[in-house]
Amino acid sequence: MKKVLYVLYQPYKWLFFAPFFIINSVFFGILAVLLSPLSQRMADQFGGIAWARLNGILTPILVRVRGRENIRKGQSYVIVANHQSMYDIFVLYGWMGMDIKWVMKKEVRKMPGVGFGSVALGHIIIDRSSIKTTLETIEKAKDKIKGGTSVVFFPEGSRSRTEEMLPFKKGAYRFAFDLNLPILPVTINGTRKILPPGTLDIRPGRAEIYIHPPVDIKKFGVENIAGLMEHTRETIQSVLK
Repeated sequence: MKKVLYVLYQPYKWLFFAPFFIINSVFFGILAVLLSPLSQRMADQFGGIAWARLNGILTPILVRVRGRENIRKGQSYVIVANHQSMYDIFVLYGWMGMDIKWVMKKEVRKMPGVGFGSVALGHIIIDRSSIKTTLETIEKAKDKIKGGTSVVFFPEGSRSRTEEMLPFKKGAYRFAFDLNLPILPVTINGTRKILPPGTLDIRPGRAEIYIHPPVDIKKFGVENIAGLMEHTRETIQSVLK
């Protein structure tokens, strides 16, 4: 039965979903550009979150969110999450219910609609080929992360090709200490099956976001970033299926 459903899904994916995704990405990107001078919050709601949720629903995917009570209204966080698939962006953006900024690779600029829309929404686009440029971009971005606006990092740096998480990088944790913000660990389950890394083999599925209690960075101190990284990695891993 699964094979039959998979075959039946292919015409929908290639004849409707794929072209509609390109069209609506351009539409929502333009909407973000038009709304951002009026209201950044409105631009994010209608140009970003609506885009992510619409494309998730049309895939279709079902998303379950657990631990939302761990988010304190008005508090900014440095969110660290595991990275299984490009669908992590749809799932977090569309269903977390938070005002978030993303740390993105410069290659995102080339995506139709998504590129100029991300710039208009104030997401943090970095050039990983230059450490100096990356540091300068992140330094400028710090003013955006306040008043309940949080920033999302995938500390693995790229999508894991296996079921095991990759080693974490320090960037998110240094950012947290620079801004004196708590770390919010988040586990994403299920997106690897919806869109396996390195493929275009999209399929319907279920995803889960598990929001863990925030971590007070003061309990570790800047001299023990390694301990903080290990603690949050183990927390994310604890409910990773």
